Amino acid sequence: MALGAGAGQVHRQILREGLGTVLAGIAAGLFGSFFVVRALESLMFGVKARDPLTFVGAPLVLLAVAVIATWVPARRATRVEPVVALRYE
Repeated sequence: MALGAGAGQVHRQILREGLGTVLAGIAAGLFGSFFVVRALESLMFGVKARDPLTFVGAPLVLLAVAVIATWVPARRATRVEPVVALRYE
């Protein structure tokens, strides 16, 4: 913001960086789980090996938590005065 970025731009950048990592982790987890699920099928009770609710629900919950966890710091970063941030650095 001290270099001319608006509050919205800073907010979007922080969200994009934080959620990019989370989305990559969710994708890697889903990819790996498709291969591991057959080995663990005997340990899961009442759930089919490739239950769509499980494969959609768990990543959505993780994504919702990640959005909240990134939204709060992003919002806080946009409220900091640029002069105060520059003096701190």
